[in-house]
Amino acid sequence: MEHLCVRLEDLPDEILLIIFQKLNNCDVLYSFMGLNQRLDTILYDRIFTRNLSLIKYIHKSSYQFNIIIDRFCLEILPKINDKIERLCIESSFIKRILLATNYPNLHALDLYECEPETADTLFYDGSYLVNQFQNQISSIFIKLKPHKQQIDKLRYTTQDNNIFIFIRICILFNNLRYLNFSSYSNYEQLIFLSTAPTQFSSNLLELHVVVRNILDCLCILDGQFNQLHTFYVTIQSYNTYDGNIVGNYKELPKLKYFSLIYEDGTYMYDDILVPLLQRMINLEELNLYFINMYGPIIDGYNLENNIINHMTRLNKFTFNICSVIHLNQLINNVPMNEDIKYSFRNFKNNKIISNIDYFERIKLFYYHVYSYPYIWKFYHNITNNFHDGLYKSVREISLYDDRPFEHEFFLRITQSFPFVKKLTIHNYESQHNNHLRQSIIKYFHLIEIDLVKTHEDYLDEFLNKTKICLSNNIHLRVGFNSLQKVTNDFTRDETRFNSSKIIHLTVFGKRVNEHFKLQKLQEYFSHAKIY
Repeated sequence: MEHLCVRLEDLPDEILLIIFQKLNNCDVLYSFMGLNQRLDTILYDRIFTRNLSLIKYIHKSSYQFNIIIDRFCLEILPKINDKIERLCIESSFIKRILLATNYPNLHALDLYECEPETADTLFYDGSYLVNQFQNQISSIFIKLKPHKQQIDKLRYTTQDNNIFIFIRICILFNNLRYLNFSSYSNYEQLIFLSTAPTQFSSNLLELHVVVRNILDCLCILDGQFNQLHTFYVTIQSYNTYDGNIVGNYKELPKLKYFSLIYEDGTYMYDDILVPLLQRMINLEELNLYFINMYGPIIDGYNLENNIINHMTRLNKFTFNICSVIHLNQLINNVPMNEDIKYSFRNFKNNKIISNIDYFERIKLFYYHVYSYPYIWKFYHNITNNFHDGLYKSVREISLYDDRPFEHEFFLRITQSFPFVKKLTIHNYESQHNNHLRQSIIKYFHLIEIDLVKTHEDYLDEFLNKTKICLSNNIHLRVGFNSLQKVTNDFTRDETRFNSSKIIHLTVFGKRVNEHFKLQKLQEYFSHAKIY
């Protein structure tokens, strides 16, 4: 039997190459580089050395990762320095890694967990990063961490600082062609209107940014980035304006791909968004996600007349558009869903899904149209009228209705969104069938649940082990009164099992000042940090 034992070094090179490609390349380099000449020859291949991601893994402690970084800086990086084309680094290690050796072929740099103070130091004229790679780097991805002090009086100061970092990057890196300027916090939006304009010319071809409103988007497209062919912009809020919009008229002939995500509702579809899109005369691909508040119903006729007919080269159009109309605005008959579908009869390249919801209490109609297959990572305001399908890209969903969500509805949700990680529910209507015997629903990837604005039936839906099976490591946001009621003052057995899977519990409403109640809460949610 001992002759059946095969050692790693007994395998042919082709098999070793296949095995190593299944693993993280940095783990492979750390574990096998330097063991023998044969393995080194295999590991010198560009497959393992071209792109390095030196990011701390969740299962590794800071001490372990420091040991790994030390070995990379002292032994591994100097051996493969001329083969490295892209580095993904946590900002706290960037100086050690970049000064460990020369990188003659490095052209892409990704910075994660980047402190704003670190970014401010890195991106100024004369820093080691600029001095060494000013003419070499063509691609930068930077994800800023939130500022430590996020209070209102400092908000605009920190955002101004982000603008200056952004502009420095664009100015100092002469051959920069790709820039993704991102953040972990809404406080880190780019707000161009809050700073004095800086005149510069950029050679950027592709740009990804998060801005505060549509006017900041117009500032970016005012001519300083006149080489852009690809532009991804996320807008996080809406603002009123005085009607004096400057610069929303010059054509943008270089732009070939435009992606707009408008996370909040917009009142500026006709006045700003349509004129902006009509400037993109040579656009080939268009990706739109927005909610139009109290304006016209955005149907196929509207999109054709206002957008598509102005883009003669457009060959791909994906969209997710919701029109919110007050009952008083509908002077004539309410359009039927079949009317909305018919308006898209000339859209040949996409399957179009449309839904109409009427919320009687607030007297609002929601006209929702989107192209399918669905491409976004989030799907908001899902109602009982939701169109079943498979939405593999979606990781975050929110549910909203003034009719109850029954258990069968949540079964549909798990089938349509198999990879969802974050779920928010806004529904104060009690379930009608919550006492019936039902199948147990399994959420395999769900890790964050927000039930603050819900009836307690939905908390019971997710904590009751006879209804739903949760994965481990759940973050739960909930009202204290609902929590106390559903768990029968933290004594109920049916909700204890799923409660044990919660590691972060944020409680709203009544303050738990009594030591006895706080102790009972902590004992019931034994693995949770409670906020």
